[in-house]
Amino acid sequence: MDFSIHVAKVLQIGGLEIWITESMVNSWIIAGILILLALFVRSKMRDPEKVPTGIQNVVELLVDTLDNFSESTMGKHGRKFSSFYAGLFIYILLSNLSGLFLGPNWNPEFPLPVNFMRPPTADVAVTFALALITFFMTQGFGIKSKGVFKWMKDMTEPMVLLTPLNIIGELANPVSLSFRLFGNILGGTIIMGLYYNLPWPALVGIPVVLHGYFDIFAGVLQSFIFVMLSMTFVSSAMD
Repeated sequence: MDFSIHVAKVLQIGGLEIWITESMVNSWIIAGILILLALFVRSKMRDPEKVPTGIQNVVELLVDTLDNFSESTMGKHGRKFSSFYAGLFIYILLSNLSGLFLGPNWNPEFPLPVNFMRPPTADVAVTFALALITFFMTQGFGIKSKGVFKWMKDMTEPMVLLTPLNIIGELANPVSLSFRLFGNILGGTIIMGLYYNLPWPALVGIPVVLHGYFDIFAGVLQSFIFVMLSMTFVSSAMD
């Protein structure tokens, strides 16, 4: 069994090696699916004056729900962030759920083609990149909302001696965000990989339950937690 991140292709540009990893390729696949889905939805909603039916009703319900959720979580600032966090949530969710898609030769002894499309979120480089977005949004919108001097003064609260701890706390946020998502998804990937390498009679029926927990339940939960914490960090910085 091999749980490492594989390199799909190495590009030589100006004497530098640029590694295209399977996490990047899988991320592009998921991004492509989301773009095609967005274009499909847009094609069904060309006439804003038309009485909404079918898919437009579903989309409007989802948008309204996400707007209300963002506003309830982030307060008066929430609605302007809802489209960004909705896109982030859907991307992370599909990345987490991609472990459900199987390919050939995971276990040569098993008579059916079973192999994971490795979730991009099982790569700490991906989750840390997402967490850095939240970190820079937190600092950027904090400065925009309060001004540089008030933002710097907040780092010294409640006393100047705690300034180093406040700075460490800010730097720890993207680390905790990234490792929480990465650890949960990678853990599920490893457990499922170990299970699929059992003799094939032990695999009958049980993978459905395990996929239901490690891929669907944990995938949805971790997507929600990541976005909820990201929204909380940004809104707190702006208050």
